Amino acid sequence: MSKATIKEAVALVYDGKTTPTLSAKGEADIAEQIIALAMEYEVPIYQNADLVQVLARMELGDQIPPELYRTIAEIIA
Repeated sequence: MSKATIKEAVALVYDGKTTPTLSAKGEADIAEQIIALAMEYEVPIYQNADLVQVLARMELGDQIPPELYRTIAEIIA
């Protein structure tokens, strides 16, 4: 993944019991740090600019909205 293409990134936390929540979000350098940490800890990375835009509007700690359950479930599966 080229750092030059990373403009925005988000991270979700999911424990398998509760709804996934937004755990990190950022643009530019922060987005690059989110991706770097995900790679370092072998966290799966999924690229979808439209989904990132929706999730980035949320506040940290917010649960994903019901309309995204299916999309996020397909990514996590």
